[in-house]
Amino acid sequence: MSFFKRIFSSEKKETLDKGLEQTKTSFFAKLTKAVAGKSTVDEDVLDNLEEVLVSSDVGVKTTLKIIDRIEERVAKDKYLGTEELNKILREEIAGLLSETNTGEATEFDIPANKKPYVIMVVGVNGVGKTTTIGKLAYQFKKSGHKVVLGAGDTFRAAAIDQLQIWADRVGVPIVKQQMGSDPASVAFDTLQSAVTQGADVVIIDTAGRLHNKVNLMNELTKVKRVMQKVVGDAPHDVLLVLDGSTGQNAFEQAREFTAATEVSCLAVTKLDGTAKGGVVIGISDQFQIPVKYIGVGEGIEDLQVFNKYEFVDSFFK
Repeated sequence: MSFFKRIFSSEKKETLDKGLEQTKTSFFAKLTKAVAGKSTVDEDVLDNLEEVLVSSDVGVKTTLKIIDRIEERVAKDKYLGTEELNKILREEIAGLLSETNTGEATEFDIPANKKPYVIMVVGVNGVGKTTTIGKLAYQFKKSGHKVVLGAGDTFRAAAIDQLQIWADRVGVPIVKQQMGSDPASVAFDTLQSAVTQGADVVIIDTAGRLHNKVNLMNELTKVKRVMQKVVGDAPHDVLLVLDGSTGQNAFEQAREFTAATEVSCLAVTKLDGTAKGGVVIGISDQFQIPVKYIGVGEGIEDLQVFNKYEFVDSFFK
């Protein structure tokens, strides 16, 4: 049994393998073509590898970093065969992910000294934000935690309705107001309710729009300030949800939101329906923000805690 299998259950690992299948197939088809007819890692192979990584949505900056590291190894070892390239790539990508992701977590857990643990969720409409909140609520509840949801996206009536559906499905309480209400007021009421109920986890939704960065920044700052009147150090996490299938768009969204608010961690969704899973590597590296969760399927169980060892193992399996 490999080291990776001992971290994740075989069922979770199988889901991750399946979720990354399109990315892996696309990547290795391109990699095979890049080294065709070559026996050593030379300049041509590196140029082709650069193209493979960029076209896999790893991102230009991260790609250049990986290429530089491989060039250093080629210079040091003098002779590297193309058959070793898979192993080297795996090691270098794992090394990059190690710089922002601890990699040890496998379960949906919270610090013992933070109660309630407050997560503020941000992200544009359509990335799977509400679904991620619902699946998070399910996983935290399954882990034995008492969860309360806050419908802070008051900009769209549909957002409140969708979150209500997830609250009913998971069986957790939700605090909401009418469409157009002040999001900060919803957050305040949610935290007060959570404290009264002795909740362990609070997940607050926020409006998914980026039409005006200044307005967004002001709104999120106000939500945080009002929450701190109830829980002094809230929010404990600002979770940015990104759609992995959008590739470079996900980079742009990460750039916009990290400029607008202090994002502390990421959730990358819809990795099962795309060949652009390399975006996880690039975004994690470029923004130096840990990927905390990944969505690898449509099922309620298919949101996983991101583990760099498991991810790299599945990617290169």
